Amino acid sequence: MYKFLIIFTLFFLSVAPAMADEPCQRDGDCIVVGEWDISVAFGYGNKTNPLTSYDDIPLYVIPSIAYYGENWFFDNFNFGYTLTEQESFTINLATSYSDERAFFYRWDPSNIFLPQSASINNAKDLRPSDDFGIEEVSQPAVLNELESRNFTVYGGVELFWYGKLGVLKIAAAHDLLNVHNGQEIDINWTYSLAISDWRFDLALKTAWKSSEVIDYYFGVRASENAYWSEKYQPNSDWSNSIELTTRYHISPSWDLLLAARYTQLANEIIDSPIINEDYTSSYFVGAAYRF
Repeated sequence: MYKFLIIFTLFFLSVAPAMADEPCQRDGDCIVVGEWDISVAFGYGNKTNPLTSYDDIPLYVIPSIAYYGENWFFDNFNFGYTLTEQESFTINLATSYSDERAFFYRWDPSNIFLPQSASINNAKDLRPSDDFGIEEVSQPAVLNELESRNFTVYGGVELFWYGKLGVLKIAAAHDLLNVHNGQEIDINWTYSLAISDWRFDLALKTAWKSSEVIDYYFGVRASENAYWSEKYQPNSDWSNSIELTTRYHISPSWDLLLAARYTQLANEIIDSPIINEDYTSSYFVGAAYRF
């Protein structure tokens, strides 16, 4: 999938400047200020789980709910306040939640309100199996059940810069609940292309996680394995993602939807003894209804 997305990205960027249309040219492209925007997507998808012996996460139903007022907004249970809004840029104060905990718990908000949208039916706790084997030459495997990784909320500032070649978002946030006292920085470029009833949204993202974030979610507790608790001491690092969302407008309320995402995990995360993949990916195919 990664090679396909890279090839498509190069093609997309080569033709986009000549074919691009103005945003919000059709009802449903943008959220109307002062009105609730509620939608739900039905279909099938999958989110891979890089944790050793943890199940992948199936996707069946994906809700989305948002409200944007003149200054404050609510977006899938994140809250924000607009400090300034100009023609070419916007600066907000906003909350967010981390996506790392989603690998441990299926009902984490990041597994419900996905970037492409989706809630999970027939869910069960994502528990490691009894055979939690992580092989390391001449070293003990991580055999004990992992302790809980708690949910937290981040708060910080985000900048949106609007240009002819897309929207650039830069966000910096800090753990508000003192779960790990870590920080995150996200840099996200998004380009939208509308062709007749088709709409394509391409996003390239790089995300910096502080050492506190990586160690809290991917580090090893002494109760899980005493050796790796001392051996694995991660530093801060960057993960990189590419996303493609394709929608086909079939009526004022219905869209057909195809979404895919690939994330190359940071090297510091890959080095964790509880990780057995160097990437995570997701896809979803279905139909979305906007109320």
